[in-house]
Amino acid sequence: MARLDHSPTNGADCKVNYDLVFDKAIDRLHAEGRYRVFIDILRNKGKFPNARCFAGHNGPKPITVWCSNDYLCMGQHPRVISAMEDALHDVGAGSGGTRNIGGNTHLHVELENELASLHGKSGALLFTSGYVSNEATLSTLAKILPGCVIYSDELNHASMIAGIRNSGCEKRVFRHNDLEHLEELLAASDADTPKLIAFESVYSMDGDIAPIADICDLADKYNALTYCDEVHAVGMYGEHGGGITQRDAVADRVTIIEGTLGKAFGVMGGYIATDQKIIDVIRSYAPGFIFTTSLSPVLVAGVLAAVRHLKESSEEREAQQANASALKRMFVDAGLPVMLSDTHIVPLMVGDPVKAKKISDILLAEYGIYVQPINFPTVPRGTERLRFTPGPQHSEEMMRELTQALVEIWGRMELRFAKAA
Repeated sequence: MARLDHSPTNGADCKVNYDLVFDKAIDRLHAEGRYRVFIDILRNKGKFPNARCFAGHNGPKPITVWCSNDYLCMGQHPRVISAMEDALHDVGAGSGGTRNIGGNTHLHVELENELASLHGKSGALLFTSGYVSNEATLSTLAKILPGCVIYSDELNHASMIAGIRNSGCEKRVFRHNDLEHLEELLAASDADTPKLIAFESVYSMDGDIAPIADICDLADKYNALTYCDEVHAVGMYGEHGGGITQRDAVADRVTIIEGTLGKAFGVMGGYIATDQKIIDVIRSYAPGFIFTTSLSPVLVAGVLAAVRHLKESSEEREAQQANASALKRMFVDAGLPVMLSDTHIVPLMVGDPVKAKKISDILLAEYGIYVQPINFPTVPRGTERLRFTPGPQHSEEMMRELTQALVEIWGRMELRFAKAA
């Protein structure tokens, strides 16, 4: 009979080549054409979308940015910058720690009150990012609700998926914006099962919008809570920038509205707005809130100025929407394969990760135009694209230069043009 040797393995005889493992992981990304390169740039204060690119060895090169999520250029707004400067000189740089220990500055309280008011809710809670607000809230909420089942749109953001996964609860994924499929899944669950429907208002890769009122109808019918991620809509839609839920007058029907402070509001952070009782539960149970250093009061002051400004002003929203519509028309007229939508997102379909990256590289190197390729896993394989986000400061001349550059590159690479409308 063979002897089983349970003695420790000699480390010298069985070494793991860690460098090789890491090299192979990176090589796979290169081979698939989805290795990510972070462009080294600085924005020009007061002159965005103009910026400086430090890639290469000939010093900073002037570029035009076309893929920023600072949709309304509020990160450059004089009110925002002034508020941050004032806060820096008034209270200093950092928050001092977690909210519980030393970070609950009065500015945090003011901003939460402002955000609750924006969405017509009794409470709001700040997080360090939109990712954290989604992960912390969804994972905590499902743990609190015994036997909870979460119904998740198949195109939900990675942060929502992470929150649902970390909750450990059952999940049901419904086809994107498919109400019949959602109802089929809801109807299959026991009536007394706690249910939560999680979805986005604006899906940022395609630019389409969820049928929020219809989802709320199903939630009412099957006694489900609703969770709406408005990160690509807050500041952008609604009379006061409250998002699609405000625009469509359904904010009161959505249980929890989640948003970001780093896109249309131009600074950094995330939040949820909901009933004060739910706020109390999340703030008391969510590790992602309890154990994280709170946002710097300097950042909070900037966001507070941005939210207050966009509550009063529609000028930025209107200019941005006008420019998005104009760029879509130019792309269509030029025969470029633009993915049309009713929102501010302007995606241009490529369908190949290597080609998408090459187009991006040529635009930057030869035309001083910066747009990042969007590849898997952000979008499904075979739907790789360039995603343009025209802002209120992009001029007609910039849009024409971009369109002409794309037409030239499309021809050079022998890519298929769409039929002009």
